[in-house]
Amino acid sequence: MLRKSTDSGRRSAVITGVLLIAGMVAGIFSVVPVIYGADYIVKAFTYENQVLTGAFFQLLMVVAYVGIPILMYPILSKHNKGLALGSVAFGIIAGVFIIIGVIILLLLLTLSHEFTKVGTLDISYFQTLGGLLQAGRDLVNHVATTLAFVLAMLLFNCIFYQTKLVPRWLSVWGLIGSTLSILASLLFMIRFIGLDATYMMFNIPIAFQQLILAIWLIIKGFNPTVQNSVSN
Repeated sequence: MLRKSTDSGRRSAVITGVLLIAGMVAGIFSVVPVIYGADYIVKAFTYENQVLTGAFFQLLMVVAYVGIPILMYPILSKHNKGLALGSVAFGIIAGVFIIIGVIILLLLLTLSHEFTKVGTLDISYFQTLGGLLQAGRDLVNHVATTLAFVLAMLLFNCIFYQTKLVPRWLSVWGLIGSTLSILASLLFMIRFIGLDATYMMFNIPIAFQQLILAIWLIIKGFNPTVQNSVSN
């Protein structure tokens, strides 16, 4: 029974690590530079494949964002059921917001299609609507989604710190990185900063922590001593 529990924990750790890396890779490929250019209303249609590719990879992020907390729940709930359940809730919320972000991206593409039909007629109408969709997508992606998933990771790292399932230096790094990422999203929400170098600097710590955590889980897994003590 003990061996079965340890094997299950090892398997969950590896899959979690893989999902963390997959989520980061999907996030990179979900970026759609064309919709931030000056002529995005025209270029979104011209570079339709880039937009659709970004939407596809953004949808793949749902698997990671929702799958990680659900996969981790059986393990983390043995140590702190409330925090583990909270991480699942925030993960699901993040997944919902990702889907909303994809819908907004596809609406931008539809707007670009319609603009190519009418040319320069009513251009102010298209610019206004396009600007609203852009702003809405930024708020969904960089505030709502980010806050939800980072809060899920914050709860993970709280449990990791309490239990030493992973080294404490790694969980402390995650707690600090999560806090900085939350701060970045809040500052962006109130327009104190934009999607610029400052925003990126605030998010770099949690990005690297997730990468190191993923590698650690794949290679080392969870602390077997902590797992075994709970199993007993």
